[in-house]
Amino acid sequence: MGNKVQNNQLSIADTLGLGFMTFAFFLGAGNLIFPPLAGFLAGENITLAMFGFLITAVGLPLITLIAVAKANGKIMQLLPPIAATALAVSIFIIIGPAFAAPRTGLVAYEVGFKPFLEDTTATFMIAGLTFNITQLFYTLGFFGLSMVLALFPGKLLDSVGKVLTPILILLLVGLAISVIVIPGSDIGAAVGDYQTNPLTKGILEGYNTMDTLASLIFGILIIDILRKKGISEPAAQTKYLIKAALIAAAGLAFVYISLFFLGATAGDLAAGAENGGVILTNYVIAKFGASGMILLSSVVTLACLTTSVGLISACGEYFNELAPKISYRRFVVLVSVVCATVANVGLAQLIDISVPVLMTVYPVAIALVAVTFLTERFAHPKMAHRLVVSVALFFGIVDGFKAAKVDVSFFNFMPLHNEGMAWLLPTAIVIIACLMAKKPSQPVAAS
Repeated sequence: MGNKVQNNQLSIADTLGLGFMTFAFFLGAGNLIFPPLAGFLAGENITLAMFGFLITAVGLPLITLIAVAKANGKIMQLLPPIAATALAVSIFIIIGPAFAAPRTGLVAYEVGFKPFLEDTTATFMIAGLTFNITQLFYTLGFFGLSMVLALFPGKLLDSVGKVLTPILILLLVGLAISVIVIPGSDIGAAVGDYQTNPLTKGILEGYNTMDTLASLIFGILIIDILRKKGISEPAAQTKYLIKAALIAAAGLAFVYISLFFLGATAGDLAAGAENGGVILTNYVIAKFGASGMILLSSVVTLACLTTSVGLISACGEYFNELAPKISYRRFVVLVSVVCATVANVGLAQLIDISVPVLMTVYPVAIALVAVTFLTERFAHPKMAHRLVVSVALFFGIVDGFKAAKVDVSFFNFMPLHNEGMAWLLPTAIVIIACLMAKKPSQPVAAS
């Protein structure tokens, strides 16, 4: 009898553990390196830039998780099967072996390990390619550990949610308090696009965290973990997924706001920094010395490791479903090896390569979430989903080409094209048109 009562309920501790785990999955590399640089560059326009960043880096992932719950994990079910599979595979490749997962290892190296080394310039060549020795060995170790943890996914909730994340949160709270209590430099003038379009620049900067794409995946992963915990009812799964999403969103907003202020008040500490990881490292060394640096390296390494494990296990699960003849464990090993290889490109280069891809895929993800919430209101749900996502993809490709410095001046007449958001208006117009379309009237039967 006791089991039946418990069957579709989680204890408060388990619910908090699930929320903390969701927060830890999201709090990876991009979440720590992008806000400080954005805060520094936004300067006096920090409020608008930060608001824009929070829209795409907190609001959208939260809404996406809820959309995944609403669709019972099948958010792409109204798209043509080939298109749905292609979109899912491309998202898994982006947040897995191509960009997001390798970036976790790189940020852990840059912020968590590199500052302790005196010389990081030693290199060697294999097959005409140059490798940094310390970076290579670090990333091999990092993804080796990620692989081992991902091979035992049943232990994820307990190891990540209940042990690693509370330590991570305590360290981040300490950092946030220091940003408020220890006075930094005066906030400087805005730079570049932050002078003219701080809001849209902040919105686009939030793409870089890749969290909306990750939400499409993590939502499914969390539903899977809930099933393993005995939560089988879709309504109960939705309830707990929303609770977890709200806990994660509150944590992320807290971290981003404090890191934005850290960057905005960094002053000379941020001079010449090519990424936010450098600003973060310089800040901690200046304010807390060596002991602070040890603390920061622990935070960053933990944050990156938990995200890496989440991404690798999600990829393993998905590709195993797609090709059941190859086991989950083999996919985990394969993804981990690819991650370790890609991670040796270098952080700045990886970010440069990823931006055009994100500008293309993000509009599709956002359009998909929008139509999921409106499904019941469409007269022709299947047609609406397909039309809206197609339009978002077309104009997303235009924005992606623009970010890749390809000449797309033909589209200059479009609103928001210069800001990199040409997709927004056409997609909104198609959504409205689909909402206004009526069902064909049924012929009245003769009495």
